[in-house]
Amino acid sequence: MSVFRYVRLDVFTNQPFTGIQLAVLPDAAGLDERRMQQIANEMALPETTFVFPPDAPETIARVRIFTPSRELPMAGSPTIGTVFALAGARRLRASADKAVLGLGIGPTTVGLEWGPHALRFAWMTQPIPTFGPILTDSVAVAAAVGVQPGDLAGGTLPVQVVSSGVPFVYVALRSRAAVDAASIERGRLCALLRSVDREELPVFVFSCQPANDDATVYSRMFGPCIGIPEDPGTGAAGGPLGAYLLRYNAVSTDNASRMVSLQGVRMGRPSRIHIALSARGGVLEEVRVGGEAVVVGEGTVVDQPAAD
Repeated sequence: MSVFRYVRLDVFTNQPFTGIQLAVLPDAAGLDERRMQQIANEMALPETTFVFPPDAPETIARVRIFTPSRELPMAGSPTIGTVFALAGARRLRASADKAVLGLGIGPTTVGLEWGPHALRFAWMTQPIPTFGPILTDSVAVAAAVGVQPGDLAGGTLPVQVVSSGVPFVYVALRSRAAVDAASIERGRLCALLRSVDREELPVFVFSCQPANDDATVYSRMFGPCIGIPEDPGTGAAGGPLGAYLLRYNAVSTDNASRMVSLQGVRMGRPSRIHIALSARGGVLEEVRVGGEAVVVGEGTVVDQPAAD
């Protein structure tokens, strides 16, 4: 019998019981892929991370990320939350300005900002996003995301697949009310994506409608195909979202260095995902997604061998 400690955190928030929930097993050596998937399913959180000794010289750890149904090559809240868990366990130097984690996409740099007594903020550097197919059938798109065609922002904001490691379908809507009203019709979504030779993908709906907050966009993410019916805070979608907004002039180059995606409000778990892009001469050079995290609990998982 083996016992593995875990830490529960809320990420993209500094208030317990808001943001996105995460479990981190900081000493996962000895667990195989099958058992990790079973533990992630048992946790029943959007993601669970498993920390192993480093497998590349420049990294401090190898981190594997699982939803209840599959492993992900990268994700934002698990990366940031894992760094906070390691900092809380004093496995990071308090003076360090960065930590490099080994993810499924390779070594990933996380910038660290420290407060007087603990880690205050973390910035994940993400791969430069790639832009995929545009979905032009507005009637089919609206039906797939449970809104009316008139709710789509349209104009210069196309419905498009964009990825920094995990692809999402980005759907711009006219209003926050339309974002709140959205729901995924999986059959229609799959049929829509088959028209551009894609399998089912998670969907990120958002609106640039301003309100009495500092959010650049108001958003929701639906990912039933990756075991997450709805996610309150999707860091992996943040970098591609920022690149999308910059490409289609929804934000200026100056404002692209300080964006906020307000997500999870409809679920009662508001998350603030910070996005910072650096561009020169119209070329995107760096993409960072950042946020805070708070520990809300801890416990142990008992890995009991099966009886003969």
